[in-house]
This record gives sequence, C-alpha cells and structure tokens, in this order.
Amino acid sequence: MTGPRKIARAAFESVDKLFDRAFTPALNPLYHLGTLGWFFYWIVIVSGIYLYIFFDTGISQAYESLEYITNVQWYAGGVMRSLHRYASDALIIVIMLHLLREFVMDRYRGARWFSWFTGVPLIWLVFACGISGYWMVWDVLAQYIAIASTEWLDSLGIFGQSIARNFLNSETLSGRFFTLMVFIHIAVPLFTLLAMWIHIQRQRDAKVNPPVGLAVGTLGMLLALSFIEPAVSQPPANLDMVPAIINFDWFYLAPYPFLDRLPGLTMWALAGAGTLLLLALPWLPPLRRKAAAVVDLGNCNGCGRCVDDCPFDAVSLQPRTDGTEFSEEAIVSNDLCTSCGICVGACPTSTPFRRTAELVPGIDLPDQGMRALREKTLAIAEKLTGTARIIVYGCEHGPGLEKLETGQIGVIKLPCIAQLPPAFIDFVISRRHAEGVFLTGCSEGNCHYRLGQHWEDQRLAGERDPYLRKRVPTDRVGKYWAGITGSKHLQQELAAFHDRLKVQPPLQQRKPGRPADAATADRAESHE
Repeated sequence: MTGPRKIARAAFESVDKLFDRAFTPALNPLYHLGTLGWFFYWIVIVSGIYLYIFFDTGISQAYESLEYITNVQWYAGGVMRSLHRYASDALIIVIMLHLLREFVMDRYRGARWFSWFTGVPLIWLVFACGISGYWMVWDVLAQYIAIASTEWLDSLGIFGQSIARNFLNSETLSGRFFTLMVFIHIAVPLFTLLAMWIHIQRQRDAKVNPPVGLAVGTLGMLLALSFIEPAVSQPPANLDMVPAIINFDWFYLAPYPFLDRLPGLTMWALAGAGTLLLLALPWLPPLRRKAAAVVDLGNCNGCGRCVDDCPFDAVSLQPRTDGTEFSEEAIVSNDLCTSCGICVGACPTSTPFRRTAELVPGIDLPDQGMRALREKTLAIAEKLTGTARIIVYGCEHGPGLEKLETGQIGVIKLPCIAQLPPAFIDFVISRRHAEGVFLTGCSEGNCHYRLGQHWEDQRLAGERDPYLRKRVPTDRVGKYWAGITGSKHLQQELAAFHDRLKVQPPLQQRKPGRPADAATADRAESHE
C-alpha cells in the first residue's frame, strides 16, 4: 500500500472509530454505505410516486401543483417532497463516500474490478435522475438548469435542431417537451435500479438493506429535517427574464458554474476523461494476482461450505466428474477468485489433526496452503519459551505484526483471518504448542474481503461451520480487530491477554504413551 493511500486509510479508520463510539460498530453508517444507497433510493422512489399522483405535467400547472403539495398538503405531500429532496442529496453523499472508501481501502482491483466498473455508470445515472427532477419544479433554478443543460448538449452538435432554442422565451417552450422531461425523470430511475442490481451480481450475500436500527434512525433524521427545514420552491420560472438570484444545490449542481466559464466541448472532454479514468483505475496499475484456490477431488465431498463462505461467488458446485459416490464437486473460477483463503478456512478437511503424509484439504491456496500453515505453526511453537506462550494469527491487510514478536509470542500472517480454520486453534492449545491463540486483522466491520472477519467471529462463537470445538477453553483465545491504526491498542490487548494466561492453571498433560514433546509428536503423526 502506497504512502498517500495508507494515510487516507488511516484517516478513514480514525473516523470509523469515532462513529463506532457514537453508533456502535453494528450501526456505523460508514460500514453500510452501499445499503444506505439502496435505502435512500427506495425513499426517493416511494416519495416520488406519491408526489406524481398530485403533480400536473403542464408548464404553468407544474409549479402550481407543487405549491399546493408543499403548502396546502404540507402534512403529507410537503413531507414527501422534503423526503424526496433530502434522500436524493443523501444518495449522492453515500455514493461518493462509497466510491472514495473502496478506492482508499484498495477493494476495487484484481478480481473485484466488476463492482467498481459497473458502479461508475451509476454516478451518471443518479446525477441524471436528480438534475431532471429539478426541471419538474419549474422555478428559477429549474430555468437555469434547463438552459445550461441544453446548451451543453447542443455543444455536441449531434442533434438536428438546437435543444436550447426551446427556452428562448415563454412562447417557444412546448408542453410536449415538458412531458418528455417527466418521462425521462421516471425512466432513468428504472435504468438506475437495473444498474444497481448488476453492480452487486458478483458478491455473495450482498446486502441491500441496512440494519433495522440504522434504517429507523436515518429515516427519523430525514423526517425531522423535513419538518424543520421543508423543501420549497424558488420563484416561478420566467423565460422572458434572467434570474438575478438563485439558491444553489451543490450536491447535484457543483459542475454547473464551470458550464458558465468553459466551452461546452471542454466540459464534455473533462467529464469523459474523468469517467474513463475512473473506469480504468482497476488496471492502473494492475493488481498482482496470487494463484487462485484449487480443488482436490480426492478430499472434496461436495459439502458446499466453501460455496457458502466465498464472498465473491468464485466457488460453485457442479456435477461430479471423477465417478465417486458424491453427487457434486467444488469448482473455482480463476477470474473471480481473490485468493483470500476464506474457502479454505471453511473446508472440513482443513484440519491439522489429520494423520496423513500430506495435509491436502478439499480446497486450498497453492501459495499459502494448510500444510505450510501447519509447518509454520509448529516451527514457531518450537521457538517459544515460557509458561504463557502465544501464537498470533493476523490478516495481512490489518495492523503491522512484526513488533508483536517476542520470545513468548510468535506471529503468523494470513491473506485473511478467515483462512484460519478453528481446528488450528484447537490444535495449538490441545497439543500444548502454546498456552493461548490470539487473532487480529482489519478493523471491526471493515474486512478487506467483506465477510471474512464476520465468518471467523461466527465460527468462534459456534454459529457457523466449521465451529470451534467446545473443548477449547475460550479464555485461552483472544482477539482484537485493530486495522492499521490500532497497533498501539493491539499491543495493549495482547499484553493483557498474556498477563491473563500467566495466572491460568497449566494445560492438561498429554495422555500416557504420547511423546512428551508436542511438536515432535505432531510431526510424527503427520508422517504416519
């Protein structure tokens, strides 16, 4: 991760922690920007349908009907209009924050390019929805937007006649043109919904609804704002006059002042170049992709746990090809696999207790597989000394782990913390390779691979297979989701965990007949 991006990520995580304290991690809106976008979209749609029932599409009648909705029917129509306006503004805010956050967190390259690439056109569609909506009001702001927009379109020179000439004066504006704009304002949101659906197609368990508490709180905030500062129209449009004062909406109209100062083609060039740059970002520079997960049919029974846990739909079940009694087998899409290892952590055969010549699970990472993880665990365990030895497993996208290593603490880095099967925790503690296991990684609710941290939490709690066996004493398992800004707190949490282990009673002795040295015993088992 480059210096500027690391600084930006640290800034995001610092704000995240402030919001965690204010809202709790479960309801932190910064962790739910995508679902909030869907939520605001549906508020806009529902409120828009209500407004359309009372809206008159005539040129002069449009302004009058909105005045009736706002002032006479303020208790319902006025609230709906305000909700429509503020939810639209909020939609722009969460889209831009979502875009910036995914870029800063480096969650848009490699196999994850699709979500980014399909998200960029959504910016154009949402802006088209918002700007066309301002025309419906037909006040002085709508007049300014209509003239500036049509002049910008005319600069392309692709239309048979000038569009802007429709707004030369009151007599040239046709009611049919206004009806067309109403149609556009209805049709574009439908295309936007289709684009939003496409945007999440490569994400398993994609959420489109925020947590209930966050949804209720957000809706309450919008309702309160609607009563405190209701949305109102500006003076009615008059094409025979040039408006002197306009109250601007910077959420949707920030580019418009540039239209007054730059040639239309220059603005098109800037907008086009900016869009192409955003579309090309996943390949500037391209991500060095690790080898995708591979399936070993000799150890795969088609249980489907890897399919359920893959955050990016990279694993699927297909009919068996090796003639065994199992009906299905796991298939990995190399184009979709991010090499996070979460599928490996979900596989029931990813257990270090296996007494085979080689530890080969049903699905594994070629570059950092389960056999290598067991060997590294044993090698580190052999070097640890003292009565409160700890093995720390950490995500490579989380905090720096090098400073944690001491004579009593060993560190192992993983692509994602969810690559670690709970059986490894059992293995370390029950075989006395260490007195405790400590897990760390990305900040809470901000997993680099979307669901890895959540799945690992559920496995430890016994809520998701493969779960941590009940025989493992939970007081010998610690965790702290630190992120890159939580290194100091992580050291404090680890030190406190180490102190607790010091006063724990010794682990039970191994059964009679087993070699006294645990590492020697497990190495012997692995080659039986």
